Amino acid sequence: MLKRRSFLAYFSIGWLTSCFPVVLAACAPNKSATQATATTDTPTTDDKGTAKPALKKTADGFTVVGSVAQLEKAGYLQTKEVAVSKDPTNPKQLLAVNPKCTHQNCDVKWMAGEKKYDCPCHDSEFAADGKVLKGPATKSLATYPAKIVGTQVLVKI
Repeated sequence: MLKRRSFLAYFSIGWLTSCFPVVLAACAPNKSATQATATTDTPTTDDKGTAKPALKKTADGFTVVGSVAQLEKAGYLQTKEVAVSKDPTNPKQLLAVNPKCTHQNCDVKWMAGEKKYDCPCHDSEFAADGKVLKGPATKSLATYPAKIVGTQVLVKI
């Protein structure tokens, strides 16, 4: 039969052992912090895991996010940093927003037929210009200046 002191010793050792993975995870570097320090010259991948060309910055601070042909074909362009679509009220104008939901930082998806962004986590909806259409999000998506130069779509992130 275990004595109280032995039971408490075994219980303490078991408890400390079960906390060890949590302590290791807390001490590990945060993935988003390491991704934030990555340069724009690293290749990115799309939803299917195929490699995309690296994003290139121009001298005036704009970043090439894709081509006009890609924008025309898909109806939008999206990277981890920015989502670009045509303005539904003025198709000659581009709208660029941060694709992270302001509610809990989930990636929003462009709904081309409805001309809006939808958050799959909690059903927030945003207009093409980033304004909140439906909560629980209360803040609009951050917007960025966007333009077309030649055959490239550029955004100032």
